Amino acid sequence: MSRPIFRVFLAVLSLALGAVLACTGQAASKTKQAAKPEQSDSADADAKKTGKPSQVASFGDWGVFLAQGEKSKTCYALATPKERVPSGLKRDPAYVFIANRPGEHVREEVSVIMGFPVKEGGAARAEIGSSGFDLVAKGTNAWIKNQAEEPQFVDTLKKGSKLIVKAPSLKGHITTDSYSLAGLSQALERVEKECP
Repeated sequence: MSRPIFRVFLAVLSLALGAVLACTGQAASKTKQAAKPEQSDSADADAKKTGKPSQVASFGDWGVFLAQGEKSKTCYALATPKERVPSGLKRDPAYVFIANRPGEHVREEVSVIMGFPVKEGGAARAEIGSSGFDLVAKGTNAWIKNQAEEPQFVDTLKKGSKLIVKAPSLKGHITTDSYSLAGLSQALERVEKECP
């Protein structure tokens, strides 16, 4: 699936983010529910077609989720940041998830939901230890800029202990979200088992 089409999945995913927070228990008391009651009828229809995600497992700081649609199946590992800097900025919840969509031959596609509109063309970056990867942002979402580096990025995530995502907001604030990578390897093994 191309990234523009995958944005439909992100819209459907946003419907279930409140449930994700409750299921994983991460930051539930500190963040507001991302799904808003004024969601459009078309978003509700997309949710019915794609299927609402349900949590199937948890490993360390990562949850494993499955969304079964009428004709498609998506499995992904998801985590929320352990720390957000600067802490005083008003932002929606942020997430990193790594998805498999076997019906479309997509494996370990990395997406970041930043929780705020990112400045297009800004220097967004993901860092794991001494390794860094440029991100491309559109709206509130970001992806690995060079898709050919995605397998290397995922491999580096599996070997690392912390992921740091830095991105500029529309107002010019540089934000830094830190994610624990504890449990990621096991979560991705389960994703592979659910969506081979």
